[in-house]
Amino acid sequence: MKNGVLGVQTIRNNIMASTLLATTAITLSSLIGVFANYESDTKLVYGNKTSLNSSIKRLCISLCFLVAFLCNVQSIRYYAQVSFLITTHALKSQRDFIEYAARSLNRGSYSWSLGLRAFYFSFPLVLWIYGPIPMFACSCFTSFILYFLDTTTQITRDLHTKSFNKKETGDTTEAA
Repeated sequence: MKNGVLGVQTIRNNIMASTLLATTAITLSSLIGVFANYESDTKLVYGNKTSLNSSIKRLCISLCFLVAFLCNVQSIRYYAQVSFLITTHALKSQRDFIEYAARSLNRGSYSWSLGLRAFYFSFPLVLWIYGPIPMFACSCFTSFILYFLDTTTQITRDLHTKSFNKKETGDTTEAA
């Protein structure tokens, strides 16, 4: 029972994080829409300064934030579904029920990851307003950061391999 409460609290925290990201995304998209007609004559902006180019830049940023919003809303939907599923009893097959709940949890996590990626992608787009060089620099930095977020170390791979091998052999003893 203690682990069930922990699972529900973890899912609740994920719902709260997704809600915060969705709210932020729709707010930023709305603010970009409000300032779409604002023209800047600052010396910091270089590159193509035509109104068509500025409109395209703002549209791309708004679309990026709208994708982030939609992905986070989907994440909230899946996490809420899982929170209901783990607090109810399986009606038919226990194994099928657990697999369905796990699939919903994975879909929620995947949607949350895509929403967060849309936020990461928005940083270079925002800097695109100031020109191609800041956008390029931010793109390189973002790629560098995402490389380290997406790769694992040998220690992590070894832990997952040991855990997987234990499940296959049915060994439940802990390694010293």
